[in-house]
Amino acid sequence: MELGSQIKKYRTDQALSQEALAEKLYVSRQTISNWENDKSYPDAKSLLLLSEVLQTSIDHLIKGDVEIMKERVAAEDQRNFERAGKIYGALLLITVLSMIPLIRLLGGLGEAVWLVLMAATLGAAFLVEKKKKQYDIQTYREVIAFSEGTKLDDLEKMKEAAKRPYQKFLFAILSGLLIFVVLRVVDLFF
Repeated sequence: MELGSQIKKYRTDQALSQEALAEKLYVSRQTISNWENDKSYPDAKSLLLLSEVLQTSIDHLIKGDVEIMKERVAAEDQRNFERAGKIYGALLLITVLSMIPLIRLLGGLGEAVWLVLMAATLGAAFLVEKKKKQYDIQTYREVIAFSEGTKLDDLEKMKEAAKRPYQKFLFAILSGLLIFVVLRVVDLFF
């Protein structure tokens, strides 16, 4: 991050010591040192005070940090999306595979447990769909590009948008067939 070097630059330009700047900002000298050495980051209130005391805009102070923050946010978004997808996948698999064994082994209690599992799976599916809308990714190619940290160009995006209705229909059909097959296989063994 460049904020630390920016604080130091503006502080030395005004011939302020770390101690003098700390007094004006109502923080310790150690806090100023930590900011300048990128060990910590000032909060919003401190950034406002810094910009006033150092007679510069916040934009100039955080020059370069905005891009780094955008990259960190994008990486965090990817991790959150992948985590939500993994949770949904695991819950879906458990829900599908446990239906018949739970009901046959535990009867009414098994049904209740299975309904709780189903509710958790639907909640996870809702979360994944919400994130897909938030990041404007719907098709398989869009999801893969997002997971890799890239974006489709405008033409590819338009092509993928045209595929969305067909892919959703096909996904629904294939999901139904898969569930039918899994239930048949599980039914044979139990």
